[in-house]
Amino acid sequence: MTAPHDHIDAWVDAHFDDEVRFLQELVRVPTDTPPGNNAPHAERTAELLAAMGLDAEKHAVPEAEVKAVGMESVTNLILRRRYGDGGKTIALNAHGDVVPPGEGWTHDPYGGEVVDGKMYGRATAVSKCDIASFTFAIRALESLGAQLAGSVELHVTYDEEFGGVVGPDWLLNHGLTKPDLLIAAGFSYQVIVAHNGCLQLQATVNGDMAHAAIPDSGTDALQAATHILNALYALNTEYLHVISAVEGITHPYLNVGQIVGGTNTNVIPGKVVLNIDRRMIPEEDPTEVEASIRQTIADAAASFNPPRGGRHITVDVRRMLLSRAMKPLPGNQALVQAIQKNAQEVLGEAIPALGTPLYTDVRLYVERGIPGVIYGAGPRTVLESHAKRADERLDLKDLRAGTKVVARTLFDLLQPA
Repeated sequence: MTAPHDHIDAWVDAHFDDEVRFLQELVRVPTDTPPGNNAPHAERTAELLAAMGLDAEKHAVPEAEVKAVGMESVTNLILRRRYGDGGKTIALNAHGDVVPPGEGWTHDPYGGEVVDGKMYGRATAVSKCDIASFTFAIRALESLGAQLAGSVELHVTYDEEFGGVVGPDWLLNHGLTKPDLLIAAGFSYQVIVAHNGCLQLQATVNGDMAHAAIPDSGTDALQAATHILNALYALNTEYLHVISAVEGITHPYLNVGQIVGGTNTNVIPGKVVLNIDRRMIPEEDPTEVEASIRQTIADAAASFNPPRGGRHITVDVRRMLLSRAMKPLPGNQALVQAIQKNAQEVLGEAIPALGTPLYTDVRLYVERGIPGVIYGAGPRTVLESHAKRADERLDLKDLRAGTKVVARTLFDLLQPA
């Protein structure tokens, strides 16, 4: 198959400037989540696809469902390309939503500026780049005019940052797609076959607000929260001894990412809210993990001693998010082998198949028995990409390589029997 692969590579090279401009257009429409007003980006993406002769279905999620998960608007896109009878349906999924840019940027986070072969901007690396790489992989595949079997779907979804409930989960629950295989947005130098799960809990610590001049007349919720925090952080020491057998994944860990509370500087805090993030390795049972954290909080709350005459604290715990770990399914071997073969030819080096401590939308497909892997355009590590940090960037040579590898892989997997 050297000749078709060569043709694909040549087509990507010849149209690479167009791909870069396409990605710049995607970056220039903000999709900060929160607040999650992402329907305008879907409309623009569909418009850009249509200009290339690729008409995508628009699936607007009802406003009430979007607001229920804390977002403002979501329209998911499905581009369907049918090539022949028989064969498999291969879905390509990339998400357009991103975290807000934050501070510290030296480039416009929505500019798509190219400097020294790198494009800067929020979502250049995670994962608007793969809306571009997957789109141009499909175009490169179709430039062959070859007889193929099966079909390809491009899924552009918009709530990965909020757990996928009104993104892939919504599309799958409504029967709008049922692919046989999945490739989801990732990086060019590794095939991800497993990832961590994530449990997020919110613990509201209720004390008794009082004047700071007479602190013993109340119960300091912040002191109580500190007592609980110490108990939670002690779990991280225990987690060091819980080791995953999946290469690329180490051990579980817990983080308290947000603390909100208090009324004023001169007031004893009556309420403090802790937002807790617990990453789960594939071997863990989410039910047991959640029960353990809830018990740790309850035990710490019970052992906190209020001031004389003060009331005991109460703690309300609610689950904000549960994203299960992605585990390899037996049917993913065809994907893994095809990507590894083509990546080695394009990149000139062997790429590993391993796990990642991140969590993604891929689990939503895998939970339904759809074998999936994570692979796309990007560097060797999340750290190199500056994802979720200032000056997120994508090396354009990785965009070029990722596009070629995905296009070659689609061609290999869609061969008639």
